[in-house]
Amino acid sequence: MMWPKASLIGVSSSAGARRTGQEGAPAAYRAAGLLEKLRAKGLDVADEGDSPSVSYRPDPEHPRQQNLGLVAEVARQTAGRVERAAASGRVPLVLGGDCTVGLGVVAGLCRRHTHLGLLYFDGDVDLNTPDTTPSGIFDGMVVAHLLGRGVPELTGLGPQTPLLSEEDIVLFGYDQGSGSFDPPELEVLEHSRISKYPLARVRPDPAAAARDALAYLQRGPTSFLLHFDVDVTHLSAADVHHPSGLHLGPAFAALEVFIASPACAAVVVTEFNAEKDKDGVDAARVVNGLVESF
Repeated sequence: MMWPKASLIGVSSSAGARRTGQEGAPAAYRAAGLLEKLRAKGLDVADEGDSPSVSYRPDPEHPRQQNLGLVAEVARQTAGRVERAAASGRVPLVLGGDCTVGLGVVAGLCRRHTHLGLLYFDGDVDLNTPDTTPSGIFDGMVVAHLLGRGVPELTGLGPQTPLLSEEDIVLFGYDQGSGSFDPPELEVLEHSRISKYPLARVRPDPAAAARDALAYLQRGPTSFLLHFDVDVTHLSAADVHHPSGLHLGPAFAALEVFIASPACAAVVVTEFNAEKDKDGVDAARVVNGLVESF
């Protein structure tokens, strides 16, 4: 499917991250020609611009809830932008920013879609809460908050709490062998009703695994958000590098399957750290892969 109309929304924020750099991702994608290349491919793209830059800052006074106010404000603003784009009949293509941007995207979509699902194409599962996190970084708590577990400033962003149910989420491509999962996350994952597609299941044929995941998801939700975290690949400019992640070609082959679905209501791209890509090479790789996925 070629999307008939899209809205390009940049969210220049690393508020929920563990370091600076992700706030520069939307500008890096633009410098690599994303908008022009999408339009050259025939996509009708309305450019909604980039939000004011918000950067991570150390928050030692709140070791389990770092930068909560910043994260919540960015998410609220993003929700409004996404809702307006969806109301205009355009499909939001949201450029993060760290993963907490996705909280706002889901909240905005839930105001327009009665039964939303989530394809979480990510190297991690982000199931920590402020009670279980060792870092206090909200980047690692996104899915938990979508499920209503965490602080009300983030669980209450949308028209209902929880925003999503476990049965309506697919975790796709997560690398359990990376050493980045905390024991409480693994326990929650084991006992959850979330659909699980770990990296070992995806790697042999990512496109086939994507078709299978999509068939599962579409048994319930009428539409879904595609969350694409570049750390599901081995891209060195990912904010948290996963050396054993997918190669870019197979990853974008899976992405193409998801984007082609008529039920795809929005795409959000996260976790690209522009400070790790001074020459723009990795940004160009992501942009070219995204464009080909359309």
